[in-house]
Amino acid sequence: MRSSFITLILTLFLAASALAQSDATDIPEDVHKIFPNATRVGEMHTDINVTPVYQLQQLLGYVFESNDFVDFIGFSGKPVNVVIGLDPQGKVVDLFVKAHSEPIFLHGLGEKSMFDFVAQYKGHSVKERFIIGSKSDVGKDATYFDGVTKATVSVLVINDTIVTSALAVARAKLDGFLAPSNKIINPDFFEPMSFAQLVEKGFIQKHTIQQQDAHGVASEIADAIAEIQRDRGLDDNTIAEHYYAFLSLPIVGKNLLDPVEYQRLQDNLKPGEMALMVLNTKGFSFISDAFIPQTTPEHLRVAQGGFPVAVRDIDFYSFYDPTFSQSLPEYEDLKVLRVKSKGGLSLDQRMQIAISLPYKPSFFERDEHLFPLNVSLPGELFMENPLAKAEKPIPLWQKIWLDRTLEISVTLLYLLALSVFFALQHKLTPYTRLVHSIRAFSLVFVLFFIGFYAQGQLSVVNIYTLLLDVTDGFSLEVYLLDPVIFILWSFVFVSLFIVGRGLFCGWLCPFGALQEIMAVIAEKLRIRQIRIKPEHHKLAQKLKYTVLGGLIAASFFSLTLAEKLAEIEPFKTSITLHFVRYWPFVLYAVILLLLSLKIHKVYCRYLCPLGAGLAILGRFPAVKLLTRKAACGNPCQLCKQKKCGIDAIEPDGSIDYAECIQCLECVVTLDNPNLCKIDKYKKKKVPTRVKNLDPVRA
Repeated sequence: MRSSFITLILTLFLAASALAQSDATDIPEDVHKIFPNATRVGEMHTDINVTPVYQLQQLLGYVFESNDFVDFIGFSGKPVNVVIGLDPQGKVVDLFVKAHSEPIFLHGLGEKSMFDFVAQYKGHSVKERFIIGSKSDVGKDATYFDGVTKATVSVLVINDTIVTSALAVARAKLDGFLAPSNKIINPDFFEPMSFAQLVEKGFIQKHTIQQQDAHGVASEIADAIAEIQRDRGLDDNTIAEHYYAFLSLPIVGKNLLDPVEYQRLQDNLKPGEMALMVLNTKGFSFISDAFIPQTTPEHLRVAQGGFPVAVRDIDFYSFYDPTFSQSLPEYEDLKVLRVKSKGGLSLDQRMQIAISLPYKPSFFERDEHLFPLNVSLPGELFMENPLAKAEKPIPLWQKIWLDRTLEISVTLLYLLALSVFFALQHKLTPYTRLVHSIRAFSLVFVLFFIGFYAQGQLSVVNIYTLLLDVTDGFSLEVYLLDPVIFILWSFVFVSLFIVGRGLFCGWLCPFGALQEIMAVIAEKLRIRQIRIKPEHHKLAQKLKYTVLGGLIAASFFSLTLAEKLAEIEPFKTSITLHFVRYWPFVLYAVILLLLSLKIHKVYCRYLCPLGAGLAILGRFPAVKLLTRKAACGNPCQLCKQKKCGIDAIEPDGSIDYAECIQCLECVVTLDNPNLCKIDKYKKKKVPTRVKNLDPVRA
């Protein structure tokens, strides 16, 4: 049995290694450029053209081409195709230009300037508001990128391409992003109205910023406000007054613009684009003195769902004087701004429009203060989109659970079988061969399926991450992102208080299974074991509790430091990465496994902080399933000396449940008259004495 068991293990190990290597190399070139640590890619999604990328079972993010989402035309008449990688939090992992025909870069400035511009987006979140080529860099909520001289229009097109396509993927696939609306503008909703009536009905939004809106602000902001009021001769409490009119709404555009002007606007907009007219009638303006036509107004912010919406001047009145069909309030500045199609703005949903006021916190610093206006346009302006899908996008964690149905189903089936086995163990332990066969199957299954395939190796990192979440604010969805880990932790947490830590450490830990397999190999190869003296064993057991305490303390100081220190666990190297890692980590894991040939489960017994944490929680299980007899320990020491590899039996024969992995070897021995010395010697009417036991190997 032992020989066939070892042969099976070696065969499965070679197969798993070959599978891991094939997964690690069968990666498309575009994906490998962005995610060099990827080990496999999933099928391209059917709803939108994105490819999920994994490191084993961990979702690293999505890779997609911008051409599948936008078609913003550059000078060449063709779009710039950018390959982009987004992580699950919406951060741009990396990106590169796959194809373009921009003449300014091909036959003028050179492509390097384009590539350098695109590289600026790496590491930035799509939640940021990007300002290109601005002379100012004030504002903590904006990210300023260098443009390319003589290629202003081209880089603006590239920016729109990157941001719009990335936002489209984020909204469709990532949690925390506003889902697209199922409503559209009602094209037939119209009635003649004056400007004042449009404002009164809420179709045009009026934004008045008064001095009391700045109550309690820093003195530097108050000084900036006083300077504005003084320079502009404001004699009341008003700091600024603006009107926001979405000309794309027929009731607004047709009432404000004459028919020729309205048609000219439609001709300037591409399908799906929207126009926002902003008027500054008093005080501080939404555009700065250094404003460049066809760029983003520096002092205007439009956001929805917490994420910025890109707006840009279309220079609508550069060559034409404004002609309106009715009188408007006297204004100082007026601009018509473009909101790109697929830019993410849904007029039927709540949005925020803000005016930013720059100020100087100190002589060398510049910052800005926002005065926001929450905007909710009347629902009568919109209608249900007959082409929109009725179902709402499901959260990311639900998508992952659906994608991993096989792993979840098999894991749950195994946990159910394991629970039944533990519940019936008193009836099964007399059948020695059956229990040994179940044990052998469990070790192989846990190592290769739970560990290598499903990536269900629990870690001490989960413990102190949970402690920090309880302290800082718990979010269940974070843990649901890995279904196998979540299921195992839920099962282990409950079982700890019922039967103790042994159910996990003996039957669910992949690295523990790997160490026990090493012990089987050592026995087959007749490798002489080192038996630790009792006093040294008790002292060494305390080491793992010290390690656990140090890691938890470090996590409250720095989670990054604690994660680095958690490399004392060889789990990531051996189970997660299949030993494909920087050589010091591999050497450490291999040394522990080689030591396991001489000292049974040496890491589990003396170093494992995860085992220490579980031992603390499961020290007093509700049910103690391991039966003992009166003669166990006095005089019989067979199980302690010969059967318990983990050395969790006390000299008096009792079980130390804080250290026991419940391999069941002691109860199998106790229930088998051919193995148990007590029953054997009772038949011979010879009293059992410790000195009659086989001598213990040194």
